[in-house]
Amino acid sequence: MKLTHKTEYAILALIHLAREGESQTESISKECDIPFKFLQQILRELRLKQLVTSVRGPNGGFKLKRPANKISLAEVVRAFDGPLAPTSAVSVYFYEPGPLEAEPKTLRVFKEVRDFVSKKLEKTTIFDLV
Repeated sequence: MKLTHKTEYAILALIHLAREGESQTESISKECDIPFKFLQQILRELRLKQLVTSVRGPNGGFKLKRPANKISLAEVVRAFDGPLAPTSAVSVYFYEPGPLEAEPKTLRVFKEVRDFVSKKLEKTTIFDLV
């Protein structure tokens, strides 16, 4: 698993919203040092993934759709970067057969890696990072 900049910025934006409660795109962009146009795309995806909601009006912006302690890092990473597993052959949600299945001991190691990473990211919420 390797996080893209989009995922990293999404995490920063969610942390910002958890701290502020509600914030305008310009404010998030400035305070988190996220390019404005890129942030607009990220916020649109976060809204489609039901992680944030938009607030209308002259002082509108965005806020978390759920409490920060109900949004795990695993959910954010999967929303933008897909599987947490190092290979699709051991992925729980994105399984695809792969060459490593020919070597059960090797496959077992990658399952352990998947389990460790998954457990840590599932247990860590946006609230934990505020």
